[in-house]
Amino acid sequence: MALENVKIEGMSCEHCVARVKKAIDAIDGVLKSDVSIGSATVEYDDAKTGRDQIVKAIEGVGYKVVG
Repeated sequence: MALENVKIEGMSCEHCVARVKKAIDAIDGVLKSDVSIGSATVEYDDAKTGRDQIVKAIEGVGYKVVG
Protein backbone atom coordinates (compact mmCIF):
# COMPACT_ATOMS: atom_id res chain seq x y z
CA MET A 1 0.00 0.00 0.00
CA ALA A 2 1.19 3.53 -0.77
CA LEU A 3 0.10 7.12 -0.19
CA GLU A 4 0.51 9.89 -2.75
CA ASN A 5 -0.05 13.63 -2.21
CA VAL A 6 -0.40 15.74 -5.35
CA LYS A 7 -0.84 19.46 -5.92
CA ILE A 8 -3.22 20.35 -8.74
CA GLU A 9 -3.61 23.58 -10.72
CA GLY A 10 -6.80 24.74 -12.37
CA MET A 11 -9.34 23.64 -9.77
CA SER A 12 -11.71 26.38 -8.65
CA CYS A 13 -14.94 24.81 -7.35
CA GLU A 14 -16.65 21.72 -5.97
CA HIS A 15 -17.44 20.59 -9.53
CA CYS A 16 -13.69 20.43 -10.15
CA VAL A 17 -13.25 18.41 -6.96
CA ALA A 18 -15.96 15.96 -8.06
CA ARG A 19 -14.39 15.51 -11.54
CA VAL A 20 -10.95 14.81 -10.13
CA LYS A 21 -12.27 12.45 -7.42
CA LYS A 22 -14.30 10.50 -9.99
CA ALA A 23 -11.24 10.15 -12.26
CA ILE A 24 -8.98 9.01 -9.42
CA ASP A 25 -11.52 6.59 -7.95
CA ALA A 26 -11.93 4.92 -11.36
CA ILE A 27 -8.28 3.75 -11.30
CA ASP A 28 -7.92 0.06 -10.50
CA GLY A 29 -6.01 -0.21 -7.24
CA VAL A 30 -7.13 3.08 -5.65
CA LEU A 31 -8.35 2.34 -2.13
CA LYS A 32 -9.23 5.84 -0.95
CA SER A 33 -8.99 9.41 -2.20
CA ASP A 34 -9.38 12.74 -0.46
CA VAL A 35 -9.68 15.57 -2.96
CA SER A 36 -9.95 19.28 -2.23
CA ILE A 37 -9.47 22.37 -4.35
CA GLY A 38 -5.79 22.34 -5.34
CA SER A 39 -4.75 18.96 -3.98
CA ALA A 40 -5.45 15.27 -3.60
CA THR A 41 -4.28 12.54 -1.28
CA VAL A 42 -4.58 9.05 -2.72
CA GLU A 43 -4.14 5.74 -0.93
CA TYR A 44 -3.55 2.90 -3.38
CA ASP A 45 -2.27 -0.63 -3.89
CA ASP A 46 1.16 -0.06 -5.42
CA ALA A 47 1.07 -3.53 -6.99
CA LYS A 48 -1.84 -2.37 -9.19
CA THR A 49 -1.20 1.33 -9.89
CA GLY A 50 1.16 4.22 -9.20
CA ARG A 51 1.74 7.97 -9.37
CA ASP A 52 1.94 7.96 -13.18
CA GLN A 53 -1.59 6.59 -13.52
CA ILE A 54 -2.91 9.05 -10.93
CA VAL A 55 -1.32 12.01 -12.74
CA LYS A 56 -2.63 10.74 -16.10
CA ALA A 57 -6.18 10.49 -14.71
CA ILE A 58 -6.09 14.01 -13.26
CA GLU A 59 -4.62 15.53 -16.41
CA GLY A 60 -7.09 13.52 -18.49
CA VAL A 61 -9.98 15.52 -16.99
CA GLY A 62 -8.30 18.86 -17.66
CA TYR A 63 -6.16 19.77 -14.65
CA LYS A 64 -2.40 20.08 -14.24
CA VAL A 65 -0.42 18.24 -11.57
CA VAL A 66 2.33 20.54 -10.28
CA GLY A 67 3.73 18.64 -7.36
